[in-house]
Amino acid sequence: MNWSLFFGELVSGLTLGSIYALIALGYTMVYGILKLLNFAHGDVYMVGAFIGFFILQWLGGPLKPVVTGWLAVAIMFAVAMIGCGALGVGIERFAYRPLRNAPRIAPLISALGVSIFLQNSALLLWGPQFRDYDTFDLVGVKSYHIGQNFFISNIQILTISVSIGLTIALTLIVSRTRTGKAMRATSFDRDAAEMMGISIDRVISFTFFLGSALAAAGGIMFGLVFGQIFSLMGFTAGLKGFTAAVVGGIGSIPGAVVGGFLIGLLEAFATGYLPGGSVYANLYVFALLIVMFLIRPSGLLGSPVIQKV
Repeated sequence: MNWSLFFGELVSGLTLGSIYALIALGYTMVYGILKLLNFAHGDVYMVGAFIGFFILQWLGGPLKPVVTGWLAVAIMFAVAMIGCGALGVGIERFAYRPLRNAPRIAPLISALGVSIFLQNSALLLWGPQFRDYDTFDLVGVKSYHIGQNFFISNIQILTISVSIGLTIALTLIVSRTRTGKAMRATSFDRDAAEMMGISIDRVISFTFFLGSALAAAGGIMFGLVFGQIFSLMGFTAGLKGFTAAVVGGIGSIPGAVVGGFLIGLLEAFATGYLPGGSVYANLYVFALLIVMFLIRPSGLLGSPVIQKV
């Protein structure tokens, strides 16, 4: 067995999975509260990547002598996450809230409209060309060898660590804070939560802020890992994040993380081991989605929902 290839694909899969997990968390949180599939979520991820790109250019230009290294990366994450969090709140306020009591197809159509709007706005503002994430001057890229066959870069370590850290932070927010308890109450029974004095609008806005901020972090991590971003990058990534949420169990935070890593590992090992894997990796990912719908629609960690008719 080629252990060098195996460990290389394992690290690549965990890195990809870290990005998909953050996207999936946004899908699963919004669905848990509103039972809405926010198909504009992948495009928020794209906007986060571009915010990080422009912050990177700014820090690499006039502020290069002042802000360097990992401080610059931290600033990128902070600004992009806050900016996309605000964007998510705006999308909820103007595209989804007026349709909250409409038939369920209406907010879904609105989500598709927001997605198309963000994609075309990005093409208009930034063009279709690829943009380079020039992180080498700021942080450099180093590889650490463990044994003879296994190595991992500092960017991959950062990506996996940030994903795990943000997931832990989200879990603590949802389980330990007053706002998190309000989110869980709203998810369980929105009408009862409102009668108990919980501000539903505030809870939903906070949910969109968190989900969009996590998507922004995923977008920056994509740029750091692959070195390039583009205006239509959110479409496929959003579908894979949705697939991860469904595979893990949409509405379940642990399920979104498990689904994200599973999708990332499947894509990486398919690329490395299966015939034509680099070409058909997406096919294997979406085939898994179909299989999961057929054999376990609730996902790996999701709970079956019984609806009264």
